[in-house]
Amino acid sequence: MLRVIDLRSADPADYAARLPRGRFDIAAALAAVEPVCQAVAAEGEAALRRFSAQFDGVVPPSFRVAPALAEAAAESLDPDLRDALETAIARRRAVAAVEADRPDRVVEVAPGARVEIRSTPVGRVGLYVPGGLAPLASSVFMNAVPAQAAGVGSIAVASPPQARFGGWPHPVILAACHLVGVEEIYAVGGAQAVAMFAYGVPGLCEPTAMVTGPGNVYVAAAKRCVRGQVGIDAEAGPTEIAVLADEGADPAYVAADLLSQAEHDPMAGSVLITWSPALAEAVGAALAAQTATAVHRDRITAALTGPQSAAVLVRDLGQAVAVANAYAAEHLEIQTADAAAVARRIENAGAIFVGPDSPVPLGDYSAGSTHVLPTGGAARHSSGLTVASYLKTVHVVDYDAAALAAVAAGVERIALAENLPAHAAAVAARRVRF
Repeated sequence: MLRVIDLRSADPADYAARLPRGRFDIAAALAAVEPVCQAVAAEGEAALRRFSAQFDGVVPPSFRVAPALAEAAAESLDPDLRDALETAIARRRAVAAVEADRPDRVVEVAPGARVEIRSTPVGRVGLYVPGGLAPLASSVFMNAVPAQAAGVGSIAVASPPQARFGGWPHPVILAACHLVGVEEIYAVGGAQAVAMFAYGVPGLCEPTAMVTGPGNVYVAAAKRCVRGQVGIDAEAGPTEIAVLADEGADPAYVAADLLSQAEHDPMAGSVLITWSPALAEAVGAALAAQTATAVHRDRITAALTGPQSAAVLVRDLGQAVAVANAYAAEHLEIQTADAAAVARRIENAGAIFVGPDSPVPLGDYSAGSTHVLPTGGAARHSSGLTVASYLKTVHVVDYDAAALAAVAAGVERIALAENLPAHAAAVAARRVRF
């Protein structure tokens, strides 16, 4: 089912251009989203009602969801599902606790010259949780847990109203909010939810300082629209997986993992990187067989046969690593001999899954790692959502007079070289004390 891209004789400079990528045009969506954001900022709840009817097909009984409704949803969960969610939350908390272990530090650059590096949390965040093709309840704790570990004082969640649930968000999403300890919940979806968090809605929702969470192209475009008004995590595109595998990999495992990401969205990317044509052929056959019985086979087929998916043939392990680094996958699986050693050679990936028993769905839910990861090659320069995402670093400068005197002349020289004499004068004014 996967087309084949042969890079065995390709120039490394051409890897990025020849690797499969889908088209995710945030700029085009921006034209549709900007009026939505502007209307929410200007009209508040009236705009939310209009857009809920237009985009979600239902107006919720109230946009603010009572905590009791989330508690009831949690109580009605299948016990095994509740146990699974609580395990996943506990594991994410365990990893987040280590991420949060970032004590403030003081650097004494000279006697009497101190710079303190202080981390302070964002004051309030809005977390968006999609409810379209898949109600991503896991995104509740993937976003909320690191925010809580960072010390964020106010956390709100928004998820689209669902007509089949009486205008409320999906009950598993509500249950996840209760289990993670978030009580401020809104039945608001899409771009209007992002705008609500960014600008606030009088009498309903206070503005936030940051908006995080996955979503479709319109959610990503809304984040671009309000960026600067608030901080954002990323303009995430469709999900993607790359599997770097050798001739010893199990084709059924590789196919199952490629298919698992294709299930998300017709635009999801599934990429196999291998130097074994026999494995590529076997994976293709396994994909065809597994897709034939899949519940979401139409969207899976669209994803696997789209321009964003392919089997990429390389010469050897060295080229495979180079190609994987050029692709910079959101999720990268290593299914090779000595997978841990290969993983250490990877520089660009949102998350790396080592060996046949670390499939990507493990990271989606219960590994303890974050599943909010950079897409579209952004792993070349960006990281996934962690505790650090919710922290602001402040440098606190504390010099005494002697320490200032030691560098005053140099500061003045640099300021004058930059044609900023008032900068130099601010230091010179203190010379009478030296």
